[in-house]
Amino acid sequence: MILLARHGRTAENAAGRILGRRDPPLDRAGRAEAAALAAAVAGAGPRALYTSPLLRARQTAAAVATATGLEPFVLEDLAESARGAWEGRTLADLEAEDPALVAAFRAGDPGFAFPGGESTQAQVARTRAALERIAAGPLPAVAVTHAGTIRAALAIHGRPVPPEHDLPHGGVTEFA
Repeated sequence: MILLARHGRTAENAAGRILGRRDPPLDRAGRAEAAALAAAVAGAGPRALYTSPLLRARQTAAAVATATGLEPFVLEDLAESARGAWEGRTLADLEAEDPALVAAFRAGDPGFAFPGGESTQAQVARTRAALERIAAGPLPAVAVTHAGTIRAALAIHGRPVPPEHDLPHGGVTEFA
């Protein structure tokens, strides 16, 4: 079993900004979400802990490490998608400019690509590599990552791909 956990909230998340590879720290609510996540996943008896290299994920993984005694392993392929020209902007602003492109993003369209950034196909390939690496190690495992990575994992497993806002900060998605 692999548990994919979304990092805790940042101030930019709270403001509705798209982060992508931007690297802000957790805010107060995010630290509380990380602590709650840590308590929840500790009960699953994980044997391995992985994290995205981005600060918000590493801070969340540090809380899980404290609760489980596991050392987090940074796995580059767990990073959020590079969101190019969208980074730092709000979906509301982007939707006013190009509603069709935002609708494709929200729907998890496999042909979607961020302007000046990564495509869904590229993130799916990275996520597949990350999941294979995690599955080859001790299980159950926890991987602290991002909404885009979780959505890619859902697509890989043929599961419905929800809009990002439906994946809560500090939430967990289980893959068997």
